[in-house]
Amino acid sequence: MYQMFYVGHSAAERCQKVDLSSFETVQNLKSSLGRLFSFADSDSICFHSNEGGGLFSLEAIKSSASPVELRVSQDASIRPPPGPRPLPFVGNHYEIYPDALGNYDRLFARYGPMIKTVNMGTTIYHTNDPDISRHVLREGDFFTKTTSDSSHPLFYMNEQTALFTCDSASPAFPLSHKFVPPALSPRAMAHHAPLVQSAARSIFPVLDELSERELAFNVYQYMFKMGGQVIWRVVVGQDLEHFKALNTPPTLAIRLFGEYLKLMKKTSLRPKWYGQLPFGEPARLRRVRNDLFDTVEKALDECVTSGGEPLPLQDPAASLRASCVADFLSRARDEKGEGLPREILLGNVVVLLGAGFVTSASLLSWSIYSLVKYPGNQERLLQELIDHGADGKRAWTHDELHAMKFLDCFVKETQRMHSPSFQTARNAKRDVVLPGGYLIPAGSVVIPCFPSMHKSPAHWDNPGIFSPDRWMEEGMAGRAMKKGIYTPFAAGRRGCVGFNLALMEVKMVLAELVYHYRFEDASTEAVVYDPEFLVIRPLNFYASPIKRTEWPKASESKE
Repeated sequence: MYQMFYVGHSAAERCQKVDLSSFETVQNLKSSLGRLFSFADSDSICFHSNEGGGLFSLEAIKSSASPVELRVSQDASIRPPPGPRPLPFVGNHYEIYPDALGNYDRLFARYGPMIKTVNMGTTIYHTNDPDISRHVLREGDFFTKTTSDSSHPLFYMNEQTALFTCDSASPAFPLSHKFVPPALSPRAMAHHAPLVQSAARSIFPVLDELSERELAFNVYQYMFKMGGQVIWRVVVGQDLEHFKALNTPPTLAIRLFGEYLKLMKKTSLRPKWYGQLPFGEPARLRRVRNDLFDTVEKALDECVTSGGEPLPLQDPAASLRASCVADFLSRARDEKGEGLPREILLGNVVVLLGAGFVTSASLLSWSIYSLVKYPGNQERLLQELIDHGADGKRAWTHDELHAMKFLDCFVKETQRMHSPSFQTARNAKRDVVLPGGYLIPAGSVVIPCFPSMHKSPAHWDNPGIFSPDRWMEEGMAGRAMKKGIYTPFAAGRRGCVGFNLALMEVKMVLAELVYHYRFEDASTEAVVYDPEFLVIRPLNFYASPIKRTEWPKASESKE
């Protein structure tokens, strides 16, 4: 016995004839139709007849005289995501920019949890729904990461030799995924904690001078240098000396990274033909990319231990015998005695440096912003540091930093309220029906909007209030990540592998800065972010460091 099934508004399209003779339950039928019509969640399938309405039994489905429509609710057909009507040439650009964060929230409120936008000819789908996001981020039958697609936001930095920026189908991905995570494991980061602390303390002379002269500083510019200082020490073992004086400029490599990421994002927001121009910013982007690789290659060669023994990848302690991450990646060998090919090694070191410092710089900036904008947090952090033995000289270990509960909750809440990340895009491998009944065409780019999910009133109590205490409950973070409502480092197989370094860095820097200084807001106008950069960063946030001369006593329970 055969029955016709279809999705959409008309049985004339996306229609399949199915033999029902072998199905014994509705659930079995749903599973089969889910695969046939590419439903991300086959359990959500509902059956509908134009003649009789909802069909709830196998017999009713079989006996329907008209084709059976597949829905995810009885009230609405499968449909493409809605969105604002695009203007000629520019599309929805002025519906989104210059305030992309605010405008995406506005569009979600108007059109629902999944929207379609067209910007300069590039179509992107966005969602603030955690159920949809989980399916999008999952590498599998329906979605993957294809940065080589010209519609992908990372197209202009789709280094196919590096873990973060390559296609999932790239030959470099399995190799990179095998070697890079062990270099960034908790154990490896614990080994490199002294490098991070040394880099964090290098800013003290500059902040001391600012305090003495009662001056303020642009927080992102300083944290840009701090992020570069830390990542360069950990990855290639070199001191950039970013804080020799108040106005020491970032070193050439860091300036190249900043310019590269800025040009990449700007180019991705222009029409596709723009990136092929042989002059102007597209040509500058290509030149900067080449200069950047040359600079990093030189640093890579200088940091590798001369005559160093091979480091077995399967040995969890192997990273402890490396001077830095690049030294480990250069000397690591798998069970066959094979290491990373030179091209893949260099590509991963470049991307680790770039992605690592720019995201950390933004997170550090927003952390200081949260210290000064949300009263009481500096005092609570300082008290916790004192209670854990801070004395200005203590060498913090990886485990000691992560044992401080309020510090951990403060960082989590900063990431929830001020997430730096907005570039996690995935590509649809085929036509797919997502939760809510949204039909996404094959080849589409879908972006889960983490900042919108992190502040959605549908999933958070008082989401607009900065409250580290919301994370105090045991297991809260794990539940939030499992639900998909908290994804500071994305999720799935392509989630951020550098999260161990990022968390240790921000906690170490905060521990050092809060113990030695009290920060006051010195901004003269409302703080704005940069919509044309790879991450969300504050452009005009200023703070004044006040050097501490006295500290509270340890809590009685700690004395």
